[in-house]
Amino acid sequence: MILVVDVGNTNMTMGVYQGEKLKATFRLTTRTPRTSDEYGILITQLLHNNGIDAGSLEGAIVASVVPDVMHALNGGLLRYTGIRPMNVGPGIKTGIRIVTEDPRAIGADRIVDAVAAYEKYGGPVLVLDFGTATTYDLITEAGEFAAGITAPGIRISSEALWTQTAKLPNIEIKKPKSILAQETITSMQAGLVYGQIGQTEYIIRKVKEESGIHDLKVVATGGLGKLIADETDAIDVYDSSLTLEGLRIIYHKNVKGNR
Repeated sequence: MILVVDVGNTNMTMGVYQGEKLKATFRLTTRTPRTSDEYGILITQLLHNNGIDAGSLEGAIVASVVPDVMHALNGGLLRYTGIRPMNVGPGIKTGIRIVTEDPRAIGADRIVDAVAAYEKYGGPVLVLDFGTATTYDLITEAGEFAAGITAPGIRISSEALWTQTAKLPNIEIKKPKSILAQETITSMQAGLVYGQIGQTEYIIRKVKEESGIHDLKVVATGGLGKLIADETDAIDVYDSSLTLEGLRIIYHKNVKGNR
C-alpha cells in the first residue's frame, strides 16, 4: 500500500492505494501550523481509524503548492511511518513534457492532474480543477502540457464578497432554484454559481478555438467541480479522485529507491 498526499492551499487530501484500488481518503486543513510530531500523530491516527496500519505502507508521495509545510510534513511521515516520501518536483518522471515558457512555474498539483487525465482519458485533454483557484490546463495528444489558465476559485470569490462588503453575509455555495434571485443569499449564490458556469463554458470554447483542437476531452475535478459539471455539457467527465490517481501513477513511474 502507498500513501498519496495532495497539499493544497486550503486542505491536504490524502489517500491510501492498494494496487490500483483507493482504500481510504481523509483530509487535514493546510492553514493550521503543525510540527512534524503533530503531522505524524494525526496521519497515523487517521490511518488507524480507516483500518490501516502505518507499518504496512510501502511508500508515500507528496505534491504540494505550499512550500512552508513541507519540512514538517516530510519529517512527520519519516518519523512515524519510516518512509521518506517522494516529492513531486523538478527531476521526477511524469510522462508529461511541459512546453510552456516557464515550466518550473507550473504547480505540482497541475502536473499531477495532467498526468492522471492523460493516462486515464488520453490526449488531447483539457483538465479543470475547481480548487482554491480554478485552473484549466491543456495537454496535447503527444502528452505536452501546452497551456494553462488560472482564475479565482468559487470560494475565493465568495470570501471576497462577504469580507470586502459591509452587508453581504458568508453563504453556502450551491445553485439556487432560479437565477432570478429576489433576496441577498440566493442573489449571491446565483452570481457565484452561474458566473462560474458561464466562465467555464467560455474558457473551454476559447481554448478549443485558439488551439484548433475541437475534439478536446474535458475532464474536471476538485471540491466544487461536480456542482459545475452537473450544470454544463461542456465538461465530459467529472473525476473526484483525479489528483490522487495522478500521484499513484507518478509514484509507480519513480518507485525505485523510494525508501
